[in-house]
Amino acid sequence: MITLLKNVSLKKHSHYQIGGPAKYFFELKDSNELEELFETIKNFNGPIFVMASGTNILFRDEGFNGLVIKVKNQFIKKENGFWRVGAGTSMSEILNYTILNSLSGLEWAGGLPGSLGGAIFGNAGAFGGEIKDVIVETISWDFSQKMPNFIKRKNNECQFFYRSSIFKTRPQEIILEAKLKLEKGETIKIKKSIQEKINYRKTHQPLEYPSAGSVFKNVALEKIPQMWLDFVKPAVKNDPFPLVPAAYLIDAVGLKGESRGGAMISPKHPNFIVNFSNARAADVLSLIELVKEKVFKKFNVLLEEEIIILK
Repeated sequence: MITLLKNVSLKKHSHYQIGGPAKYFFELKDSNELEELFETIKNFNGPIFVMASGTNILFRDEGFNGLVIKVKNQFIKKENGFWRVGAGTSMSEILNYTILNSLSGLEWAGGLPGSLGGAIFGNAGAFGGEIKDVIVETISWDFSQKMPNFIKRKNNECQFFYRSSIFKTRPQEIILEAKLKLEKGETIKIKKSIQEKINYRKTHQPLEYPSAGSVFKNVALEKIPQMWLDFVKPAVKNDPFPLVPAAYLIDAVGLKGESRGGAMISPKHPNFIVNFSNARAADVLSLIELVKEKVFKKFNVLLEEEIIILK
């Protein structure tokens, strides 16, 4: 039987390097472990939280009084013209594979942290691309049933939308793998394009500090009040539809460099709240509320968190 670890520090599993202990913790490294995992948790009475690599999660200071399952299954296999990829495979590993095999379609993800499962969960995107653009099919496992239930979904059944998918409404599912469609390309062009995205991130994002990436979703242009349209017009970008960067609005209310405890709104990119000095989750949450309050007061726009805040 598998063994659940006890009192595991979530700080060690978070890019934020913040968080108290999980009462129980398990790393799922192989689908062959699912049967035993199911037997272990079918009578589990506490809450269960499924995570990928922890790049966009804020764990609470008090930790999590339940079971955290971390998906770590990693593989890339070519099958019938497509590629099956384990949900725990890091995006950087996938991108290296595309370079080595001259495969195009994921260049936009250069420098994207995290794993495939997390990217699917939140329909990760950047530079005009989104993970939904290459997904053919997903396989997940619903652990809430009386018997193990595997679910296959075609792309259009995943309900992909801007930074969202059906999986955000189904916390009882573990994304196990996905089938990707990639196209043959030129190695030099693919590598160059990926490196350009990595370089851009290094220049424009505060990667020198722990963070969870963009804290807030960008705002659809249609949600901006009429009186502010001229003001936001210079910042509008089509990624993947007309959006106003949350960073632009946060900058406009003068919050660059604002800090609470060990957390700070990055002067380099104000949609990043960084852990610059042993921050607590309470510090980050305080800044999140401050940002939402100030932006709403000025623009009558309620920012929505892109990061996951574990309850």
